[in-house]
Order: sequence, then C-alpha cells, then structure tokens
Amino acid sequence: MTPFEAALPEVLAGERLDRVVAMLCDLPRSVAAELVDAGAVRVDGEVRIRRADRVEEGQVVSLDVPDPAGDDVVVADPAVAIEVVHEDEHLVVVDKPAGLVVHPGSGNRTGTLVHGLLARYPEIAGVGEPFRPGIVHRLDRDTSGLLVIARTAEALEGLTDALRRRAVTRRYRTLVWGHLDEPRGQVDAPIGRSTREPTKMAVVVGGREARTGYEVVRRYTEPVPSTELVCTLETGRTHQIRVHLQAIGHPVVGDPRYGGARSTLPAPRQVLHAEQLAFDHPVTGGRIDAGSPLPADLAEVLARLS
Repeated sequence: MTPFEAALPEVLAGERLDRVVAMLCDLPRSVAAELVDAGAVRVDGEVRIRRADRVEEGQVVSLDVPDPAGDDVVVADPAVAIEVVHEDEHLVVVDKPAGLVVHPGSGNRTGTLVHGLLARYPEIAGVGEPFRPGIVHRLDRDTSGLLVIARTAEALEGLTDALRRRAVTRRYRTLVWGHLDEPRGQVDAPIGRSTREPTKMAVVVGGREARTGYEVVRRYTEPVPSTELVCTLETGRTHQIRVHLQAIGHPVVGDPRYGGARSTLPAPRQVLHAEQLAFDHPVTGGRIDAGSPLPADLAEVLARLS
C-alpha cells in the first residue's frame, strides 16, 4: 500500500468520489469503488463509504493505494484445487469450497480461486479486471457453492448483462435462528456500508436496492428453534442474504459477523450454500442449470436437528 493525499483540483469539483479516486490514483473505476465501499477513503479526514458522494474543490482526499504488484498481478497457482461442474470454450461453472477466497484483495494475496483458475485456464488472464480475471460474481469466503467464470470477453459481457437483467437464477440453502411466520416471502430493503462499522454491511437508508426471496423447507424445534430455508437472489449485494435475514430477526446459524454464532447450536461456519445456478448461455443460448449438494459439514449440522 502507498499512502496518498491530495486536495481536490477545480477540474474534478463536483465529481463522484469513486471517479475522483480512480482519476487521482490512476486506478480502474471498479477498484476505486471497492476502496470506497470498504471504508478506505477519507475526505477531510472523515471516512466516506458512498461511492456516489460528490467532492468539492479543495477538499482533501486520502487513502492507501494498493500496490500494483500486490493487487493487479496474479500468478497462477496449480496447488489451488478446483471442482468443475460445467466447462465449455466460453465459460466454467465451479463448486467453491468454504474457506476459499474468490479473488485477491487486502489480506489475501495468494491461494485464491483466481490463482487456481489461472493455472487451469490461463486465457482468462485477459478477461475483465487484472486482479479478478473472469470473475462475474462472488461468494463470501465461508459460503460454499456454485460460481460461473467467464473464459472470454464475450462471455463476460453476456453474463454481466444477464445478472444486470436479473436473468440468472441463484438459489441458496441456509439455516436460520427461530421460526419465520410465513412459509415464503421477500425481504426488500436497501443495503450499504454500516455507518457504525464500515467493514460490515447493513440495511441503510440510501443504500443500493436489494431483494431476497425465501421459502421455508423445514422447521426444527430441537435442540433450539431453527428453520431451513431456500433463498433466491433478485439482486446481488455484498453479504445480501446474511444482512437481510439478520434484519428480519433470523440470522444465519454459524455466522459470527451478523449475529448467528451461538453456543446452543454450534456450526463450523455460516450455514449458507449456493446450491443452484441457472442461466441461458451467453454465446450459444443453451440453458445451463447446475446443482451442488449440501456439503458434509453443513449436512452434519442439519442432521443434529429434529
């Protein structure tokens, strides 16, 4: 990281904060936006977490700029194991295990899914952003399940557009605390960075629109009241399912960050698994419908319930 601090010149007055960071620090717009989202950017010494904030002439923008060698140059690593569910010349669907980070970032310079992908599919190096080549969407480190990876620029553009049009089915299996009143429903609440803890997400006024559908699979009473759910994403915000379920009073079992880790029902990690991914192929038009069974560690948690 390289410290950066500068007063905003007149020519950039009134611009969005993420664009200002990108231009002043010579960063890709997406990287600048992630730095803002992560609470890494300060204006006049105050942390700003809204990328659309406008900055005025003379205000001092400061941050630690990622070093190119650390964040943008990714070296292939064949030691990272990858389970492939579907593969063709345009894209790959993989089943990510829990504990594996999707792409390099702060604190995760090596051993990510991207490092393994580059070893197996070196052509993705030129697809998308240099530090996350081929990546269309992400899963949290401790969420397991299905991801689609673009092998060509055409596939990346098509998949990104499909996500934007909400034409990709993403279904997750989870276990939450307590019993929900209705057998199915939808949480429709905006998500943004928490103003109290910038490293966490929260339902906030002025956040980005976010909608999560849910359906009850099974209710349990022993050893504690809990509910198995299937959740579907209409949008894809950071930590969306975890934040939305906590917001309605039913956090994901085993999730320490959002109130779900409790001794009465121990779990090795958050009980959240991306079990289905379905979409029209962005090049051939054929239907891709991939599934992933619940991993053994989460199945063991459910087996203890009755």
